[in-house]
Amino acid sequence: MSCRVLTIDDNENDLLFTRIALERSGVAYEIRAFERAQDALTMLCTDEAHGTDLILLDINMPVMDGFAFLQAFEALPAAQRGDAVVVMLSSSSDPADHRRAALHASVRGFVRKPLDKDTAAGLVRLIGPR
Repeated sequence: MSCRVLTIDDNENDLLFTRIALERSGVAYEIRAFERAQDALTMLCTDEAHGTDLILLDINMPVMDGFAFLQAFEALPAAQRGDAVVVMLSSSSDPADHRRAALHASVRGFVRKPLDKDTAAGLVRLIGPR
């Protein structure tokens, strides 16, 4: 069974490196990448069959940052959120960012960039039974 992942990061190089790590992890990830958090949120709201299991979310992005996305995501009706869990994927080492992320019920982890294939392989354990 595959795991549907949304990667949200304003840096296309980071999106590429994350995709490579996920593809090399040995897990059957189906990946959808977004450079704008608002576009990912719109997709979640309009595609009832999105089936997203995991969202890898950057913090520092223009227009809508990761925390604004989390607030909007958690305000969505359960049907639009589905069973998706969030992992913050950020270059931030600021403990305040870690604490702030932990306040959100949908956040299951905080991973430093760049994502490596071993960490990518372990992400599937954060998702509940499907």
